[in-house]
Amino acid sequence: MDEQADQTSPDASIALLAARQHGVVSWRQLIDAGLGRGAIDHRCRIGWLHRVHRGVFAVGHPPLTREARWMAAVLACGDRAGLSHACATALWEIRPYTGIYIDVTVPSRTGRSSRDRIRLHRSSIFDADDITTHRAIPVTTIARTLLDVAVMLSEPALARTIEQTEIRRLFDLAAVEQTIARHPNHRGVTALRRALALYRDDEFSRSELEKAFLALCDAHGIPRPLVNHIVEGKEVDFFWPDHRLIVETDGRATHFTIAAYEGDRARDAYLLTLGFRVLRFTELQVRFDGATVAARLAAVLATSASR
Repeated sequence: MDEQADQTSPDASIALLAARQHGVVSWRQLIDAGLGRGAIDHRCRIGWLHRVHRGVFAVGHPPLTREARWMAAVLACGDRAGLSHACATALWEIRPYTGIYIDVTVPSRTGRSSRDRIRLHRSSIFDADDITTHRAIPVTTIARTLLDVAVMLSEPALARTIEQTEIRRLFDLAAVEQTIARHPNHRGVTALRRALALYRDDEFSRSELEKAFLALCDAHGIPRPLVNHIVEGKEVDFFWPDHRLIVETDGRATHFTIAAYEGDRARDAYLLTLGFRVLRFTELQVRFDGATVAARLAAVLATSASR
């Protein structure tokens, strides 16, 4: 009977809660567990509780892990707070962060005042669609995190961060688009929209990509190649027989899968061993950087002609 009572005592409940929250609890959680002000003060005196922020305590020992410091900062800023910005990218493991300040976002009219080493962000729209839980810590969603850091990152850094969400299988274009639509006045919208150009679904069909490539050749005085020609048993997109040059244009739908990636490279290696040169250009390069594509193509054709 005593053992059962001990398991349901306030201290036992608090210990279980702290275990789920990286070792920290809030004042409100202590009260809800059944401790009064005097009991909380007593546990602070005997070293069972250690104050981290006003209204937030470490249970059992003062040293805190990084996750515990993040959790404590969120608890210190109120029930509707969430880890955000640079700290959120670190929690999601899409961008490292070693700064001393902890980013926390709260709805604009709620949340407590800034605390020691807490960088408080107030947002006019910050609701259930912007926040989730990861590793037991309330944190901005991947989509909201990308929108927030788009304000502070350079274009290459933002592109790398988005790429990391893909690598970790966290990227959801629809969710990002919905988040942008709900926050049209957010300062990160323009930068994030620009960074998302690579991921949009308005890609060319195969025939449209072929027409665009041939138009590029015509515009830059490059002789037209054979199209969809069979070379050594392999169908290639474009072929200049006299130069033994092959060009493949890669659309995302047909070339950006694991199977296509492996197959394309195996075929390139096979054709290379037979004395053919293979160049690859992406759909976006053909559509938006035609001058560079044409210059590289012309240089290779000139080299093969001189040989």
